[in-house]
Amino acid sequence: MVSKHVQTLEQRLGARLLNRTTRRVSATDVGQDYYERCLRILSELEEAEAIAGNLQTSPRGHLRVTAPLSFGTHRLAPAIAEYLVSYPEVSIDLSLDDPYVDILEKRFDVGIRFGHLENSSLIARKLYALETYLCASPAYLERKGAPHVPADLAKHKCLIYTHATSANVWSFVGPDSKEDVVRISGRFQANSGDVLLPLAIRGCGLLLAPDYLVEDALKAGHLVRIMPDYTTRETPVYVVYPSRNLSAKIRTFIDFLAAWFARPPSQSGRGDLDGKMPVGLLPPAGSAKIAMPKAAGSEMVPRDRRAS
Repeated sequence: MVSKHVQTLEQRLGARLLNRTTRRVSATDVGQDYYERCLRILSELEEAEAIAGNLQTSPRGHLRVTAPLSFGTHRLAPAIAEYLVSYPEVSIDLSLDDPYVDILEKRFDVGIRFGHLENSSLIARKLYALETYLCASPAYLERKGAPHVPADLAKHKCLIYTHATSANVWSFVGPDSKEDVVRISGRFQANSGDVLLPLAIRGCGLLLAPDYLVEDALKAGHLVRIMPDYTTRETPVYVVYPSRNLSAKIRTFIDFLAAWFARPPSQSGRGDLDGKMPVGLLPPAGSAKIAMPKAAGSEMVPRDRRAS
């Protein structure tokens, strides 16, 4: 049987691999070289299988991650720093993009997405829900006064985030659970919340922004939360990925993020602003349910909510 397989192989290769006599069989030079090369290939195959198996069980290798710009800067970067400390054999390439990029086309392992996720081949895991606050600087409020209901915003200059689906429209739900949709205007607009923030602190207008962008300024008193009875709904934040068959590096990264954002805000880089922000010029905060307009965009609230 073995002799027949060797003969078939010799016919396919067009070369004699063995010298055969009635007393012995020995390898030809071609046969010996072929045998040694096959041994090396088998050894490399075994090594490749061992490495592949090890990558599935031991976190190591390069991880490519995509996220919205401001969220990546303010929320994701501190979590990644802790992950890298915990998993020294993993390296990460973080790409911050507004609007979203196609994870499959760009060959990312993991992405961060906000809000409603439309039909997609990607798998999503919720990390937490961010809140959005309407803020102004004390200097602005001293000059212009504080709005108390959404209709008052027509009298104020607002800082406009242009990545929003409806950049000039803000929507709130108040104590009566009714939605108030108002058109806003202002002298400055930008496609980055990080650009709008210093203008708000300088007193150039009102700012509607996610918690991670304004929490430090609120704690420091550079900004004041206004109209606390009229709020916006929490926006879910998801980690998305292409496949359920996860390597150890992807699985541990997703699990790490889920645990990180499940921690109390003061321990996860998320500011604990509830009840601790300056509201000295304002009426007491209400208990209104939150309803965020679809008007917000990718970095502050994403324009393109597709999980891709």
